[in-house]
Amino acid sequence: MTDRAPTSPAAAPPVLVTARLRLRPPRPEDTRPLLAILDHPAVARHWHGYDEARVRAELIAPEAGKLVWVIEAIDGGEVIGAVQACELGDATYRHAGIDLFLAAARQGHGLGPEAIRAVASHVFTALGHHRIVIDPAADNAHAIKAYLAVGFRRVGVMRQYERRSDGRWGDGLLLELIKSEWS
Repeated sequence: MTDRAPTSPAAAPPVLVTARLRLRPPRPEDTRPLLAILDHPAVARHWHGYDEARVRAELIAPEAGKLVWVIEAIDGGEVIGAVQACELGDATYRHAGIDLFLAAARQGHGLGPEAIRAVASHVFTALGHHRIVIDPAADNAHAIKAYLAVGFRRVGVMRQYERRSDGRWGDGLLLELIKSEWS
């Protein structure tokens, strides 16, 4: 069996629906709810430096080659986070990367893995990728647990990988999911 031909992401991602979540393209009115989530200390620790302009630029109207979904709870339609996917299109190293944040009150309830599974399915089937990577902070236990629950495997620790909000360098954990190992 061969993979589908590689494609580039469209300007707006498709709506993805799971048992408890609706992942949909961002809208301008999502700016304030997303900023409120990003401002919470538990989220800002790993997603720092966001203001309205940055939310609009990176999440509401992202650059070409990056897909962003706003995560809504189906029960009530509340915006509870966002997930994004990007592609490295070089034929030799072609793969996708994803990243996700959830409202602090919604973490630890299995919603992260639910959203990740939906995006992974889209990346593997619709975009034709064979590999997805993610690089959470090595001390971000909620994120790591969510990615491992979906089937990501640890590749290694990237020492002094990212500058934290306090100005110090922190380690990152490189995780990957290979299509042939994904169920």
